[in-house]
Amino acid sequence: MIKVTLKGDVVKEFENGITPMEIAKGLGAGLYKACCAAHVDGVLTDLRTPLDHDCKLELLTFEDKDGAWTFRHTASHILAQAVKRLYPNAKLAIGPAIDNGFYYDFDVEKPFSQEDLTRIEGEMKKIVKEGLPLERFELSPEEAKKMMEEKNEPYKVELIEKHAASGEPISFFKQGDFVDLCAGPHLPDTSRVKAFKLTSSTGAYWHGDSNLPMLCRVYGTAFPKASQLEEYLTALEEAKKRDHNIIGRQLKYFTTSDIIGQGLPLLMPKGAKLFQILNRYVQDKEENEYGYIMTKTPYMAKSDLYKLSGHWGHYKESMFVLGDEEKDKEVFALRPMTCPFQYQIYLSEKHSYRDLPLRYGETSTLFRNEASGEMHGLIRVRQFTISEGHLIVRPDQLEEEFKNCLKLTKEIMTDLGLIDELTYRFSKWDPNDRDKYEGTPEMWEEAQSTMRTILDHLEVDYTEAEGEAAFYGPKLDIQTKNVHGKEDTLITIQIDLMLAHQFEMTYTDKDNTQKYPYIIHRTSLGCYERTIAMLLEKYAGALPLWLSPVQAKILPISEKQLDRCREIQKELRAAGLRVELDDRNEKIGYKIREAQLEKIPYMLIVGEKEAASGMVSVRSRKEGDMGSIPADIFIKIAQREVETKAK
Repeated sequence: MIKVTLKGDVVKEFENGITPMEIAKGLGAGLYKACCAAHVDGVLTDLRTPLDHDCKLELLTFEDKDGAWTFRHTASHILAQAVKRLYPNAKLAIGPAIDNGFYYDFDVEKPFSQEDLTRIEGEMKKIVKEGLPLERFELSPEEAKKMMEEKNEPYKVELIEKHAASGEPISFFKQGDFVDLCAGPHLPDTSRVKAFKLTSSTGAYWHGDSNLPMLCRVYGTAFPKASQLEEYLTALEEAKKRDHNIIGRQLKYFTTSDIIGQGLPLLMPKGAKLFQILNRYVQDKEENEYGYIMTKTPYMAKSDLYKLSGHWGHYKESMFVLGDEEKDKEVFALRPMTCPFQYQIYLSEKHSYRDLPLRYGETSTLFRNEASGEMHGLIRVRQFTISEGHLIVRPDQLEEEFKNCLKLTKEIMTDLGLIDELTYRFSKWDPNDRDKYEGTPEMWEEAQSTMRTILDHLEVDYTEAEGEAAFYGPKLDIQTKNVHGKEDTLITIQIDLMLAHQFEMTYTDKDNTQKYPYIIHRTSLGCYERTIAMLLEKYAGALPLWLSPVQAKILPISEKQLDRCREIQKELRAAGLRVELDDRNEKIGYKIREAQLEKIPYMLIVGEKEAASGMVSVRSRKEGDMGSIPADIFIKIAQREVETKAK
């Protein structure tokens, strides 16, 4: 007999070898049908795995994150089986579950069309109806490789070869005549995937490497109930209305050009104005409230700088290199980050402990050679600008300065209205992949222990992620999701105990000895382009007044009011408001509709009566018709809204 601790710390005894699925069945038919997987002593486990020791058991349904992951992972196998039935020559790559669904990558002669997806969905329904059990089995690496070679699955063979070094058995799951390389877990059978939808088909490079084959990636989602699927698809349609890649173009914030290239968006006048508003706001806040001193450094440098910083060894593949190391005496590269440049400013003069902390800030334009399949609108680009900063601090100043970096970021995100969308991730090194990092295990342990202590003192609610650290130190990644649920890093705050040593950056301490400072790498707003994308999606293009490139539009009813409208325009601009005059010879209804479509916060309509009385008829995007009020009163209302950064 074994003792199993269930929900609520209830302990029950069962026969050795009982499975979580059998326990669920004994607890009730409803739970049995809803169960997707289990946590056994915290480890995600298949429901059919025999229990052979005392343990803590948590039965997972679709409402649990790992339960939903298991459910959708099974859906990806159903997709792969359907594709192989319909397109036997398709080669299988990978098919994981993701936050809102699943995908599978296929090597096919031509990408799947919408008609193809409909046909595949039909075959998936047949597989679900068949209720095929998903059965796990293991082979030795040699047997596994041979089987996949016989099935002509080169991508699976590559994955097997990658894992073969451990010598451990390779696991597979079989459903009917379909077999896939997989660690699991899975649902007991295909009949449980009641509701699903294939949502799109796109290109994706194998391993995300543009030098490797372009595969066809099919995205889908799945739910236990049709009503849940319908609710999700409705939300997806709403998300499309907020997608910055659509509304940002419609509202003329940015555009792209094939002749310029992927990942190189062009900010149009509205986008450039919003960038300017954000940039001035951040720079003023950093300088006036937090004591930053501004720098301006070159966009490129010799490879010598990057070799010293470690970027050449750890990041070169993601850099734009100018020149040929084999032929040219000097090779340059566009900068992927600004830290080594600001270190040269620090090194240009001697420093005492009294000089620290030094807070360098810069609006930094950076360049990273992203794979073409990874780029999306303003979120993932090859040239971008960040609110970058590097703080040179004494060890005793580290926690206070880190706290203020986080405080600054939270204040900015609160003002932008994005604070509730943020999550926090403590990104650590991977001790099993030491070639990725600078420094010794002892240095990493010190840096990570220091950051964890600071985060706990600040009561930050964070998750941990191994292998996500920068090559020189751990970081706090501040995460957000776009309207489609994809998570990206918006802001980072990093602790670096290493690069000061590499650059011989020192200060004279109280005892007249030379000490190495600690360095905090941070952004306050993050990448301006990505933040603009988040703002457009958050507000569906209807930005708060203080951020709106055009805050008010003056609409004369006829040409007779043009002179008065120009006077009002001057008054508003003198008061610091961004205002445009629509002086076209069009009907007022047409002008109003256009201003509404442009999501202008205020329309000021001026007819004969308003021109004569010094009034304006105000239409608010939020409140509708506000009636006629004196122009100077409107100015005060608008100024107050801007000052309070009202949402």
